Amino acid sequence: MTEHSLGIVGWREWGTFPEIGNERVKIKVDTGAKTSCLHAFKIKPFQKEKQKWVKVWLHPEQDSVREVVCEFPVFDRRAVSDSGGHVTNRYVIKTPIIIGEQQFDIELTLTNRDHMKFRMLLGRRALEGRFLVNSAESFLAGE
Repeated sequence: MTEHSLGIVGWREWGTFPEIGNERVKIKVDTGAKTSCLHAFKIKPFQKEKQKWVKVWLHPEQDSVREVVCEFPVFDRRAVSDSGGHVTNRYVIKTPIIIGEQQFDIELTLTNRDHMKFRMLLGRRALEGRFLVNSAESFLAGE
């Protein structure tokens, strides 16, 4: 894809998750983060047909206690450094996301973001080859 055919996103956007009941989540675009992450306030690993899965409890909306519970096969487990330099071993899931006109599979690490302003960070791996970032604007991909 050429630079001119990439979508443009602002520093914050909306993302919709088709496999999580079409939940809409406000996203902070974070070019400093390699991997994207999604808020999960509770994660319970389990086995399903000899494969590792996680049951995940989400609060998709900021400042809301409404819960969404879903299950995913574990895609990976990774050591991730947060903005404070603390390393944690996180579960990674893979699920489709819709941002603007584009739908694609995204790898998401799961972590508790209760005290953060955004329920999700969109990292460089998800941006690469899809979007350019205009850091002065918000919601360029649409509401």
